[in-house]
Order: sequence, then C-alpha cells, then structure tokens
Amino acid sequence: MSEFNFFKDYVCTHATCGHYYRMYISCTWSSIRSAKGLKFCSDIVNFIALSIMEPSLRVHCESAVGYLAVYRLCFALSLFFFLMALIMIGVKSSKDHRAGIQNGFWGLKYLIVIGGMIGAFFIPEGWFGPTWMYVGLFGGLAFIIVQLILIIDFAHSWAEAWVTNYEETESNKWYAALMLAMFINYALAITGIILLYIYFTEPDDCALNKTFISINLIVCVIASAISILPSVQDSQPRSGLLQSSIVSLYVIYLTWSALSSNPDRSCNPGFLLTGKSKVSFDSESIVGLVIWMCCVLYSSLRTASKSSKITMSDRVLVKDNGAETGSVEGVGGGDHDESGKVWDNESDGVAYSWSFFHVMFGLATLYVMMTLTNWYSPNSSLETLNANSASMWVKIVSSWICLALYTWTLVAPLVLTDRDFS
Repeated sequence: MSEFNFFKDYVCTHATCGHYYRMYISCTWSSIRSAKGLKFCSDIVNFIALSIMEPSLRVHCESAVGYLAVYRLCFALSLFFFLMALIMIGVKSSKDHRAGIQNGFWGLKYLIVIGGMIGAFFIPEGWFGPTWMYVGLFGGLAFIIVQLILIIDFAHSWAEAWVTNYEETESNKWYAALMLAMFINYALAITGIILLYIYFTEPDDCALNKTFISINLIVCVIASAISILPSVQDSQPRSGLLQSSIVSLYVIYLTWSALSSNPDRSCNPGFLLTGKSKVSFDSESIVGLVIWMCCVLYSSLRTASKSSKITMSDRVLVKDNGAETGSVEGVGGGDHDESGKVWDNESDGVAYSWSFFHVMFGLATLYVMMTLTNWYSPNSSLETLNANSASMWVKIVSSWICLALYTWTLVAPLVLTDRDFS
C-alpha cells in the first residue's frame, strides 16, 4: 500500500541509526529494571552521597525506584531525541554542517543522556509525575497511531503475499493456509470478546465497559463486511477477511488494554488498588511490549529488504576503491573489489528525514514509558498505584482510529478515483 511507504522510510538502515537504536534499547532496559524495583541507592552510592553531597542535593531511595524512576529515565531520553529532532530540522544532505552532530560525537551524546538521567532524579516530585504522565499519554497515543499503520500494512502485505502465491501456483495449500489463518484470528477475537464480557462487565453494572465492547464488536463486523463487498473487491482484488481478522484481533487487544485501565474496581478485575501490592507487569503490558517489538522488527525487515524504495534510487552503500569520488555503482553493476568500503551515499540528499527519525524515537520512548508503568498515574512509592480514566480513553480512542484507518484503506480507491492505490 503506497500510503504507508512514508512511515516505513524512517527505520535503521545504516550505522548511524544503529547507534541511536542501541542507545535507545540500553536506556529502555534501564527503565525496565527500574520498574522492577532496581535500587539505584546501593550501599556504595549511598555512602558517597551521604559523605560528600550536600543535604539539599541528596536523593532519597524511594524516588529512585519504582514507576516514577521510569518517568525520570524516559524523560531524559525522550528530551534528548526531541532536542535532536529540533536540531535536524531542514537537513537536506550530509553536506549540511549539522551532519556531524547526527553521525558523530557518540561519546558526548551518551554523556548527555546519562547526565540527563542523573539530573532527572533531582527534579522535585510534586509537579513532575502528573505533568509528565499527560505528556506520556499524548506521546503514547501518537506512537500507537504509527503502530496501527504498521499493523494494517502488515495485514495487507501478508494477505497480498499469500494470495499472490495462491494465484501463481494454484496450490490448495496456500488457500488452506489463508483460510486457517483467518479462522484462527477470528476465533481468538471472538474468544477475547467473550472473555471481556465475562470478566469486565456485571449484569447490572459496568455500562461503559459494555458500550466499549459492543461498539468495537459491531464496527469490526462492519469492517469485515466492507472488505468483501463486490465494489471493494473490484478495486482491490486482494482485500479480504484475512486483513479484517488481523485488525479485529488487534482492536480486541486495544479494548482489553483500555478496560484494564478503568479506575472502577468493580469493572476491572485486574486493577490492584486494595491494600499494598508490589510493582509488577500485568499480562496486558507484556502483550503490549511484545507487539511493540514485533512492529519494530517487521518495519526493519520490510524496509531493509526494499532499500531502493528508501533511497528512491539505485545507489548502493559500497563503492569500489578505484572509483572516483562521487561516482555511483549501480545495483546491477559488475563485480566489486573485495577491498570496497562504506561511503557517504547522502551527499546529494538524505535517505530519510533525520528530524522525523528522532521524533519517532522520542514518541517510542514515551510509549514504552507508559507501557512499563501500566498507563497508571505513578507516585514515588513502590507499593501503590493510582488509576486514571485518561489512559482508558486514550486506548479506546486508538482502537477506533485503527478501525477508521483500516476502513479508509478499503474505501479510499472508491472515493479517490483519480489516485493510484496499487
């Protein structure tokens, strides 16, 4: 689907992106360890802090662990990426004087990020948690939308690949695989809906939960029906129920995630509010992180396999040592010298928007932050959690956006007849 190519062009395809990716993963792992209760105030650090630091600068251990610690770590990391996005606005080629900042100074960048994380623990607790929670809500929603686009693109790509194989080979195995995958997805979605009605509703209560589940169920049925309409099939012969089943299953997950954030205890069996409970990850958060990782892997593999679509040319990243500076070897060229080396292929134009690249990493950081903290409103205590309805609405609205985006991919060729959606 051509409308998704824009979002797939900002994936790590060379060494610079790899450096940022490793920085992001390492810092995210630090956040995960903090959320599990890693005590930053070890005996050695405590001794040094109490002996050397001024009393006004000392950090209490309860502020360095738990969910609020994740907020502080991700605050520094996301701020770094958003600052880099501002610096890289308008960069057109690697000849720009700002290219050195993008492609170098790695030691300094790590020091800035680490220093920012340390400094974040000195931010007063009062206003920081609630304010950054709402920033995380909006940032997480923005990244969910990007994730939705990747999932819808995955659904279309999967169906198109299998339908093409079936048409080319005329093998019943591909047809059976299509039917089996569709059946499994719909079976899981229906099972999920039944479980949501059982565990997240009460016969005489939980009207809001019933409304959310019913609306998403009805819209999933409508979207599935639209996908097999004759007019839609004429404009998109490879559209069908496999895509609809994948989208429906993901929408049911988003519905489950939304209901898990409901502050009403009687309508949320998984909400820990009574008594004292240790910080932990629930199953919904684990599934969310798995889906996030799958989206990252899918976008990376899909983009890497189609590098010519990223660069919009046949240029390659390696040239022969004997070639003149600025010359380009075509993909279909002859054998290359084994002593070839990596060269700058962005001197004429960048392969992707450096600014947008950093925005995506910043939003991904906010999404991971909210997922690790279960989308709850945290405080510095390791024992208590406070729910909020804002996270519930963010997730349920994202499910509606997902259905709207998928439905638009089906009807767009019928509405915008002057555009090519092949």
